[in-house]
Parts: sequence; structure tokens; C-alpha cells
Amino acid sequence: MKLSNENLELNELNESDTKGLIELSASVRWDYDEEEIRTLFSSAKNIYGHKNNEGKIVSSAAIIPYDNNLAFIGMVIVHSDYRGLGLGKVVTQKCVDNASGRSILLIATAEGKPLYEKIGFTVVDSVHKYLCSQYIPVKLAPHSGLTIEAVKEENLEEVIDLDGAAFGDKRSLFLRNRIKQANQCLVVKKDSRIIGFGLSILGPVNLTLGPVVAPDTGIAELIIDYLASNHKGNLRVDVPSGNEKLMAYLEQTGFIKASNPPVMGIHTNKMPYRNNTLFAIASQAYG
Repeated sequence: MKLSNENLELNELNESDTKGLIELSASVRWDYDEEEIRTLFSSAKNIYGHKNNEGKIVSSAAIIPYDNNLAFIGMVIVHSDYRGLGLGKVVTQKCVDNASGRSILLIATAEGKPLYEKIGFTVVDSVHKYLCSQYIPVKLAPHSGLTIEAVKEENLEEVIDLDGAAFGDKRSLFLRNRIKQANQCLVVKKDSRIIGFGLSILGPVNLTLGPVVAPDTGIAELIIDYLASNHKGNLRVDVPSGNEKLMAYLEQTGFIKASNPPVMGIHTNKMPYRNNTLFAIASQAYG
């Protein structure tokens, strides 16, 4: 039953709202936990949401600005009891209005796509969501002269630069926060120079792999194998379009494509320039 007669107030949320955001996420079967919400608050410019008469959060959306011209909108959720009231449009529009004229991207659910189109978003690309309940290692081609090791503090600027060229904008604050949250953060070196990296994030349901940045598919496969091999449980990886070879590898190792959601943009009609080294995104909230 929709509760349209309530006085629903739009608020800017803060860290005291963490529990309410986790509960809202769980209501739509998304697996945000306290660490994920902490990274969101420390990386986002603003997080907005409606609260009902009892103070319960019934909608949310976050705007995450990156270093130069790009921003991402994530965690757009409306509680099922409050759908059809226009709350999703209001919180998303609030994020758009507070993005300071930046190009804005988001990854849409099937339910959300018509809402975003009404605001002015258009489809500019897509991603491929892959899930795995049991990882099956396959023999990979040997790579001589490479070392794989955990990231160190002195590596961070190099990793941020690699990510920026791969993603299409530097995202220094977010990446530092994400590395703190990570279950693992690996760098691949050749002749002491970092040529790729990958993160894994352990959530309540999945170990999510990404971002993964590499000079070619073979090294991306190597990073994913290192991140996935010792995990006994569910895995998730979201792959940008154009990476068919990597997707074929994932399917050999037990991953199954679950969906192919669109990437949508406003104040832009195309993806930012990328150098074809991004093989897995950080998440659908951050791109």
C-alpha cells in the first residue's frame, strides 16, 4: 500500500543515517553494508533522501564528483511502499542540480531507465554484470617479467593515474577511500613500473572485483584470477562493453552474465575518452 498522504521531506543525509541507508538498501535486496556506506559518505559530495513521518529513509541518491569534469550518480533507491510518488525523480534531479555543470553518468536499472529519460538522460553505453557461485581456475598463458604484489602507499599516485586514464577522469578521493575498504588491492609491475592493478571488495553477498585496469586482456585475466582464486563464496564483476575476450574468459571460469544495464548520461551524449585499459568497473554506483 502506498502511503502518499505522508509529509515526505527531502533531506541531505549524513553518517548518522548509515543504518537507515543499509535498511533501505536491504528493502530492494541490494547488499550495502556499513563499510560500503562509509566509503560512499567519504567520496560523495552530497547524499539526499526522503524521510517519512517516523524518520525512516524511503529514498536515496548520491552524487560523486571526480577530479575534473565528470560525476557519477549512485545508490538511487526508492522503497517499494513509496514508489509511484515521484521520489526517485526528485532525489536524482537534486543530484543533477548539485553537480556544478559536470558531465554526469549513472548505470540504470530496468525500472529506473524511464525515470532517468524523463530527466534528460540518454543511453551512452552499457556494462555487463557477471556473477559466480563457484570459481573454476583455468590455465592462463605465462607472462614473463611480471610481479604481482599488494599496493603500497608510495604506489597510490601511480595507481590513481592509471585509473584516471582508464576511466576517463581522475578520481583521487574515491580511489583512496576504496583502497582502504578493499579486501585486496594488487598491482602488476614490469621492470619495477606499475602497468595494472585490481581491487576486491568483500560485501555481505559477493566479493566484488573491480576496478581492474590492465594493458591487455591477458593481464586483466591474471589480476582477476589472483583476486578470485582464494575466495570461497560468491563473486561479482561488472565489465565495460567492448571486452568480449574477457567475458569469454569469465564464462570459462564459472561466471554467468546476469544483466546488461545501460550507462546513461546527461550534459553529455558520449562516454569520456578512455584508453581501453578498464576491464572491470569499481561498481555500478561509482562506474
